[in-house]
Amino acid sequence: MDVLPHEKQIVEYEKTIQQFKEQNQKNPLFSLDELRKLEKKLDYLKEKVYASLSPWERVQICRHPNRPRSSDYIQNICEEFVELFGDRAFSDDNAVIGGLGKIDGRKFMIIGQEKGNDTESRLHRNFGMLHPEGFRKALRLAQLAEKFNLPVIFLLDTPGAYPGLTAEERGQGWAIAYNLRELSRLSTPIIILVIGEGCSGGALGMGIGDTIGMLEHAYYSVISPEGCASILWKDATKNADAAATLKMHAEDLVEFSVIDHVIREPVGGAHHDLEQMYQNVKTFILEQWDLFKTYPPEVLLERRYQKFRKIGKFDTVTNETSSEGGSPQS
Repeated sequence: MDVLPHEKQIVEYEKTIQQFKEQNQKNPLFSLDELRKLEKKLDYLKEKVYASLSPWERVQICRHPNRPRSSDYIQNICEEFVELFGDRAFSDDNAVIGGLGKIDGRKFMIIGQEKGNDTESRLHRNFGMLHPEGFRKALRLAQLAEKFNLPVIFLLDTPGAYPGLTAEERGQGWAIAYNLRELSRLSTPIIILVIGEGCSGGALGMGIGDTIGMLEHAYYSVISPEGCASILWKDATKNADAAATLKMHAEDLVEFSVIDHVIREPVGGAHHDLEQMYQNVKTFILEQWDLFKTYPPEVLLERRYQKFRKIGKFDTVTNETSSEGGSPQS
């Protein structure tokens, strides 16, 4: 079992209680009331620890190896799923998994960024880092959905687009920019869900839609905490400071109008109760589809345009204010 630093005390307490229960079966030493009191103390400890998580601790939850990936959500919320492959230009990118799926009898095009769950699958999926063909594949499937009047679901979970020379040679930046333009014009509902890491252009290249939901402990940022720390402080070990400074978690991004909805996770993170997490995600998707299916295409496109035009908050200081001692900013 992979135990995060902030969970060590909880795990030790759980082990102790389990040992007491096993010992009681052979030679009763504790009454049921005493065991219940210990379990109540455990519940209080969990509540205390998980209510005071730092931004960096939440990043660690987001990166937990047992956290469900796009393939897990697809497998557990769809009754049927037919995977589609290739970008029709270069090759199939294994960092993107996409295809036609049914959720509660309703048809969707589901496209997710996939990291993998073990060493072999992570290498196969390139750790969720897309090449240009991955962005082209995602766009091709989204345009196919538009052709057949199907809503699109994007599941975002990537540390960023692949930064290697081969990706740059094949037009990485152009592929991301092209997706931004084309997805903004897609005349079918697009539901975005950040399920893990939503980093940089790798996430944004599949992140244009009508509504953006985000799991409670996911993060959505222009850069990873380590990358930010190495740029601002020339010290990648200041990742905890960077995580706090970036304001990249759901409650901050709702305030800045970057995302629209926060999907709650089970206590301690999604990996602690997979069934509950799958149900929460399924409920979110179906609720959003019920809302956006009523919008005519022209209203949908205008609303999507205005949504991204209004993202973020800023203050403007006039020249008069500046001359009184303030400094212009925007």
